[in-house]
Amino acid sequence: MAARKPTSKTVSFGAEVTRLREEAGLNRTELAARAAVTRSYISQVESGRTKCRKDFAERLDKALDSGTALVDAWDELLRSSSYPRFFADFPRAEASADALRAFEIRLVYGLLQTEAYARVLLCDDEAVRERMQRQKILTKPNAPTVFVVLDESVLLREVGSREIMREQLEHLIEMSERDNITIQIAPIGYYRDARAPFVIATQPDRSEIVYLEHNIGGETSAEPKDLALVSEAFSRLQAAALSPKASVDLMRKVVEERWT
Repeated sequence: MAARKPTSKTVSFGAEVTRLREEAGLNRTELAARAAVTRSYISQVESGRTKCRKDFAERLDKALDSGTALVDAWDELLRSSSYPRFFADFPRAEASADALRAFEIRLVYGLLQTEAYARVLLCDDEAVRERMQRQKILTKPNAPTVFVVLDESVLLREVGSREIMREQLEHLIEMSERDNITIQIAPIGYYRDARAPFVIATQPDRSEIVYLEHNIGGETSAEPKDLALVSEAFSRLQAAALSPKASVDLMRKVVEERWT
């Protein structure tokens, strides 16, 4: 494909190719030979001046012995996305974050949804696939630290069926056992400035970006005033919520008494 002006997505993909190539101890000429392309094409991919095809990402993974790292990056960055426009920029911040703080008032946090639960909520198979793909950040090496506060009503609100809810709560319990994931349940009540769901993504350089959900969509913001508001709200929510252990005990109780 002809060279083009770099975009944030092609540059990010190219940076991942460069990182994996350097970890493998290869220069561009050596990688080009393994992938059966020219050195200039590798240069274009690494600089973000071309959008390679998925089958080329597969060839690069094979050449670099990198499993599915570049195929996964291609899916995340270069595949045509079904994300709504107001959310489209946030998955990149989410994927590069070393800490995530999320509050949900109506539904299970997206990164903790089972496929069956997500399928009830989303419009098509591609949207479900993308949500499941996003969840891989929770189990990757150097996974982010994740703190989630769920309103208690989330556990009680039926989505799909009793079977789906039982599976979903059992999944929450299982995920809460991971060292990098903390789930707390906030008893039903009023919490100042916690009127809608939000997610704060903290980057390795300590900068932050927040996704704020609205009734008819949402917005991504890095404005200091927005970040200060949601950070304070999250601190209040954590202080008022049940402890992680008590939260797991409540989830087990709801599974037994409501969804079994």
